[in-house]
Amino acid sequence: MKKIFLLIALVLCGASTYAQQKRKLVWSDEFSYKGQPDPQKWDYEDGFVRNNEPQYYTTKRLENCRVENGTLVIEARKEEFPNARYKSGSTNWAEKEQFAHYTSASLITKGKADWKYGRMEVRAKVATGAGAWPAIWMLGANRGAVKWPDCGEIDIMEYLGRDPSKVYGTVHYADSLGKYQHQGESPIVGAPADGFHIYALEWYPDRFEFYYDNLKYFVFDISKAQQKEGNIFQKNFYLLLNLALGHEGSWAGPFNDNLLPLKYYVDYVRVYQ
Repeated sequence: MKKIFLLIALVLCGASTYAQQKRKLVWSDEFSYKGQPDPQKWDYEDGFVRNNEPQYYTTKRLENCRVENGTLVIEARKEEFPNARYKSGSTNWAEKEQFAHYTSASLITKGKADWKYGRMEVRAKVATGAGAWPAIWMLGANRGAVKWPDCGEIDIMEYLGRDPSKVYGTVHYADSLGKYQHQGESPIVGAPADGFHIYALEWYPDRFEFYYDNLKYFVFDISKAQQKEGNIFQKNFYLLLNLALGHEGSWAGPFNDNLLPLKYYVDYVRVYQ
């Protein structure tokens, strides 16, 4: 099926064709196998990671992340799971709970693959429902050596279940004064959760172009992120695929337990340069 889809993409006009004609495929995962994601290509985030989100990211656990029927499946579940970072008496949100009540997965290429410039293309079907928060995004490969937002962040796609007709593409960075800035667009595209769609970033030396299928909906001028020591968007970034859950007061909003489990499907990931 994927071979047929690729042949069709090669003969149709549009953004995907541009990638095929102008660049070479340098990295991909077609998920044409079964079981855990390829460990040569993917690693995991683990634990409670960011934004006070209620889901606990597990590692190498098929219930939350697996490849089946030629597709990557990331699944958010309602279940009790031990918190490996639990510290009795801690007030840190990521450490104070002995058990998580929700699990999910976040795949990353950090330490395995990162890129500067090119086309990052993912064909995916998003999870939907109030509080669902699937994403395709990138962080600077120097994340850890420098803090966010100095490392930069490129949100190729975020989808909020509470806003089912839109997708979000956003760039986060620190400006020349070191102040946090962000810029993005959220076009109304119909019903992304109804099927598979192509989410892509075209990364040029001077700009980012964001695509939903063949719709170019946002262009970002990279010079806006210029600092004295350089521009973070002239450095390598790694890729993340995750399914988060919102909560009361969060951007994604609260979720409904009755919707769980939620499943986020990825048909392929391709990088062209």
